[in-house]
Amino acid sequence: MDLWTGSAPLRRADLLAAGVSAKELYGAVAAGHLTRLRRGIYLPARLRSSGAGPGAPDEFDRHLDAVRGALCRLHTPVVVSHLSAAALHGLEPWGLPMRRVHVTRDRPTGARRRSDLDLHASPLTSGEIVSRHGIAVTSVPRTVVDVARSVPFEQAVVVADAALRLEGATVGSLHDALHRARGWPGVTAAERVVRFADGRSASVGESRSRVRIHQAGLPVPDLQHNVVDSGGEWLARVDFRWDGTPPVIGEFDGKGKYGRMLRPGQKPGDVVFEEKRREDALRRAGSEVVRWTWDDLDEFAPTAAHLRRLLRY
Repeated sequence: MDLWTGSAPLRRADLLAAGVSAKELYGAVAAGHLTRLRRGIYLPARLRSSGAGPGAPDEFDRHLDAVRGALCRLHTPVVVSHLSAAALHGLEPWGLPMRRVHVTRDRPTGARRRSDLDLHASPLTSGEIVSRHGIAVTSVPRTVVDVARSVPFEQAVVVADAALRLEGATVGSLHDALHRARGWPGVTAAERVVRFADGRSASVGESRSRVRIHQAGLPVPDLQHNVVDSGGEWLARVDFRWDGTPPVIGEFDGKGKYGRMLRPGQKPGDVVFEEKRREDALRRAGSEVVRWTWDDLDEFAPTAAHLRRLLRY
């Protein structure tokens, strides 16, 4: 039925007023033509889409649905912002609750919080508003600063690093967004995040590793360093490297890393074997190699102690 093939969420009251019976409505949901976002609000099934976002695609879909449902309920113009904007931009919000939808209204006061919605109030310029998935969203730099003003340092760094991996996002654009946020709550915390952010961190795990290395008081490593042997032949690009005698290499091992390294026809075991040969080559070239995993990031002290001994620091 053409009433539910449009491009926006639908209110039950509007459908009933248009002549759709309650039985037809329930049948459309059962047949998969409509998705129930919340009580009294439905989404045409064709609007569901998978894409980059927090965690698995179905998690992204759920939050996108929640965003659309929230926008349908609100009666004043708002822009999707903060963690919701980060999700829609594909900025990998890690370790943060996505139960609430975040939106911002262009006014100095009037913020409020509900169980499923955070309505923020702060000035917005036209340059800070872009479209994602057909929805008005804060720009990437504005989103990074808003997130960094309101979440813990580690989670904010993950988002900021992901932003700097995007084409067009720069440290300069983040600083411009910081400048516009002068005097706002949390801007000092955001300044710290922006100073620390580095787009060379290739994943959530590498961003978290940088935070752990920093918290342990270890020297700042070079990122994505290309290692060559004594004859100048390229051996590998490594996640972290510290100069020294011998040099120390750090590698974050996440399960997703080996999946990304798979070439057509390869099996995971083939990649693990190649990684072992790669590590052997790095050791023969005179480097010490330290690896850590997701579990090690949660209790980094032993890894930090091992790095400190090797670095004589």
